[in-house]
Amino acid sequence: MDPGYDKPLYLLPFDHRHSYVSDMFKFTPPLSPAQHDRVAASKRVIYEGLLQALADGAPRQCAGILVDEEFGASILSDAAGEGLVTAVSVERSGSDAFEFEYGDAFGQHIDRFRPTFAKALVRYNPDGDAALNIRQTALLRKLSDFCRRSGTRLMFELLVPATPAQMASAAGSKDSYDSQVRPGLMLRSLRALQDAGVEPDVWKIEGLDRRDDCERVVETARRDGRRDVACIVLGRGADRAKVAGWLTTAATVPGFTGFAVGRTTFWDAVAGFEAQRLTRGQAIASIAQRYLEWVAIFSRRPGLAPAA
Repeated sequence: MDPGYDKPLYLLPFDHRHSYVSDMFKFTPPLSPAQHDRVAASKRVIYEGLLQALADGAPRQCAGILVDEEFGASILSDAAGEGLVTAVSVERSGSDAFEFEYGDAFGQHIDRFRPTFAKALVRYNPDGDAALNIRQTALLRKLSDFCRRSGTRLMFELLVPATPAQMASAAGSKDSYDSQVRPGLMLRSLRALQDAGVEPDVWKIEGLDRRDDCERVVETARRDGRRDVACIVLGRGADRAKVAGWLTTAATVPGFTGFAVGRTTFWDAVAGFEAQRLTRGQAIASIAQRYLEWVAIFSRRPGLAPAA
């Protein structure tokens, strides 16, 4: 199976685990059964937000979810039954270095759900810890090879955290790092991983402010015959205006086929529901409206106006 995914992909990711449990619920692992059920129930609210968006006009053929096995096993099964794209996370949550959530049994857990995508979140900086990069790359090659054999597509979520020297070169400004330094590091990361035999079908990419940077990312993702490999924009928990800007820029670039915006879509709604400031129906409607806003920006469909 050649790498690539040639369809639009409008993904709602809610595979957050460590940060979600600690920041949203203030729970400390290990969770009690009641705590686990509460977290899982909240993810059902997010999923129902996507279903509401579909009922309100979001294109079903483009829609998908990304959720974890720990809290979202039943959701993965339901979404597959609905004919939606499904993606399941395989990385251990809360770890700065890539590790499999289920160790050497990772393949069995992927096979359990037969998702469209196995998703790996990876923090990788080509100028970072060389030994760490080598260890991570070996595991990612193992995942990539499994996906090729099994027919499961690979989604690679690339985060490029700054080294101290890189942040200093940007005068300590996160915005300057993101706009001036990170784009070049992303290109080097893609090349290094590809050269090591890691072959994603979709690269899940931190937002870029400039169109030419988006073009260079696509060019690199598709180099050497990888003509169907796609890129999508992740939200990184940024505010609504920032995410809208990233999507608006990427939507004009062939090869950027969609988005995966999670916390900016659901966080306020779930927090409001958990604090009893919103009813369940209001939380679901809020998530649906925000998802529809991203769809409208990216697809330019006039029938889907941005939410108020």
